[in-house]
Amino acid sequence: MSDAYPDNSTLSASKVPRHVAIIMDGNGRWAERRHMLRFTGHKAGVDAVRRVVEVAGKRGVEVLTLFAFSSENWRRPKKEVGLLMDLFMVALEREVKRLNKNNVRLRIIGHLEGFSEKLQMRIHRAQTLTAGNTGLTLVVAANYGGRWDIAQAAKQLARRVEAGEIRADDIDAEMMNACMCLHDLPEPDLFIRSGGEMRISNFLLWQLAYCEMYFTDILWPDFNEGVIDDALASFAKRQRRFGRTGEQVVEGEGGA
Repeated sequence: MSDAYPDNSTLSASKVPRHVAIIMDGNGRWAERRHMLRFTGHKAGVDAVRRVVEVAGKRGVEVLTLFAFSSENWRRPKKEVGLLMDLFMVALEREVKRLNKNNVRLRIIGHLEGFSEKLQMRIHRAQTLTAGNTGLTLVVAANYGGRWDIAQAAKQLARRVEAGEIRADDIDAEMMNACMCLHDLPEPDLFIRSGGEMRISNFLLWQLAYCEMYFTDILWPDFNEGVIDDALASFAKRQRRFGRTGEQVVEGEGGA
């Protein structure tokens, strides 16, 4: 991990999830409760992202994936979507320098062709600038949907079948996984959703198969070090069996 984010947690390194995925929910409600415009909540949400990225780096998390804009979010009022795109542009410009300084590698996943050419260029520049960094990998899912991810993987394999490179019977879960957006990263260990909703909302449907879930009523702009540490502490108490019995897990840990 980067020296820019020294680990000051008392949590055992073996109990820290390698990959944390978060749905950042509640920006609009946070603003409405304060009688502010919804967009004010989205701007406050960017501050929360900054805090959470720093805490993740301190705690030794290797990958942090944030759901910033889903493929369904285009259904929101046109003005709000436009403001979100503007905020995304500004955040990329301002935050990428901070990320690069702290050895964070930025990666954007999703159907990026759906964005303007200007935004696509800015995304490319941000990813290129941080590509060589070796600390935390920050993945931002934008214009992303879990069903889209699975469908685009299926299309890749279908084209290979059409080209005669593989047979349909050759296709298995491993081949599908190799075509997914996060194929080269560890699968999420811990999923967190803010804002009180208890669903995964078309986020990383394939990758969350064995992920531990953590839901909280706290709205995203209020996320801070304490909230993240509560989620990490909850994860550390859980026994991950992956289809095995509890006794098998204990025996395996003892053998290790």
